[in-house]
Amino acid sequence: MLKSYEAIYENGQIKWVSEQLQVNTARVIVTFIEEILPSKKRRTVPESIGGKGKTLGDIV
Repeated sequence: MLKSYEAIYENGQIKWVSEQLQVNTARVIVTFIEEILPSKKRRTVPESIGGKGKTLGDIV
């Protein structure tokens, strides 16, 4: 039976997110989840209104 536990691997050590397991010996499967930072998308103007804006004066 498989059970999943959340931990952080840092500098060769496993740090448990929840309480540490009380297991003496166990066969384990380790899966690393790569942290991917979301790219910042630039907002774009729809082609139907692009270039049609006008400045009416100073905006304060």
